[in-house]
Amino acid sequence: MKLDPSFIWTAFAELLGAIPTTLAITVVSVLCGFVIGTTVALVRIYKVPVLNQIGTAYVSFIRGTPMLTHLLLIYFGLPLIIDGLSAHYGWHFQSAMVPMIGFAYISFSITAGAYMSEVIRAGLNAVDRGQIEAAYAIGMTTSQALRRIVFPQAFAASLPNLSNMTIGMLHGSTLAFTVSVVEINAKAQIVASTNWKFFESYIAAALIFWGLTILIERLTAVIEKRINLYNRGGVA
Repeated sequence: MKLDPSFIWTAFAELLGAIPTTLAITVVSVLCGFVIGTTVALVRIYKVPVLNQIGTAYVSFIRGTPMLTHLLLIYFGLPLIIDGLSAHYGWHFQSAMVPMIGFAYISFSITAGAYMSEVIRAGLNAVDRGQIEAAYAIGMTTSQALRRIVFPQAFAASLPNLSNMTIGMLHGSTLAFTVSVVEINAKAQIVASTNWKFFESYIAAALIFWGLTILIERLTAVIEKRINLYNRGGVA
């Protein structure tokens, strides 16, 4: 077998069209995961009755099982729930109306939420408790103290791990091909199947993922720089 460098460029050009799908999966899962993770982290930190136990079990189960398993559970289980509810309540909505990428959004958001909850919880715990007590002393409510004092510092402390989580979800998006979503890796397989040049196609896919990873790292560096300027009293 001979390497065909020219086909790497051909495959690279073909794969560019799949980048929006990969980025959409990554962005949606990270943003939704951040909301889920923040909620679970606060529930566990403040030990909300019942919800604390549910949140702990959720994090334990998701972190203790593979990402692919979550996707397959959602893909095969969610239609049963939707169709069952539709039949019971007479809804016209059916699971067949859910786009395939919707299952990836839901599954990856749930996965990201569990991992992010631990990252965010660590960031929140890193903020000195005395600052919250000082906020109470000047008349702030808990929500004001969290929003104006705790969250900004927790975000700064968690940023490196949040960046790693984003990169992990970018790479994890390749699992979406198992539910027929054509992201970068799936597109590489389709392109290669025309002439069996899989090695060249996957090299092109690897280059694209590498470039996207570098982009995330650079964006994180810019945000960190602005946060450091702010912490030093500079202009952000």
